[in-house]
Amino acid sequence: MRLTHAVLGAAAVLALAGCGAGGEGEKVPPTASGSLESLAAEVRCKPNMQTDADEIRQAICRNGDGKFILATFATDRGQREWINDAKDYGGHYLVGRKWVAVGDDGVVQALRGTLGGDVETGTDHHAHSG
Repeated sequence: MRLTHAVLGAAAVLALAGCGAGGEGEKVPPTASGSLESLAAEVRCKPNMQTDADEIRQAICRNGDGKFILATFATDRGQREWINDAKDYGGHYLVGRKWVAVGDDGVVQALRGTLGGDVETGTDHHAHSG
């Protein structure tokens, strides 16, 4: 039974990643780790610090791919709570262990080519009518 769940889970991950959809898939590197400064250096941006607290460090970054928010977290739980709250506002999130980058879809996809990680998408409010 567990093997079946593992296979179904792997199939879902591959489907979400778009593997095999149109020939050669993009290669995603292993997920990066480290401080906010080291992650920023990997994607060639100088972080403009906005929050520098024990629980979260957050900066605005800009590189050749565009503008994005880069945040690091003290705990996995703190990171997940932050992402879950932020996703209510929409957006695109590149998620690594204890870090997240937030920006337009194109920026997030470009960052993923360097930092690895998983892409998550926030709530799409355009489909809602008032």
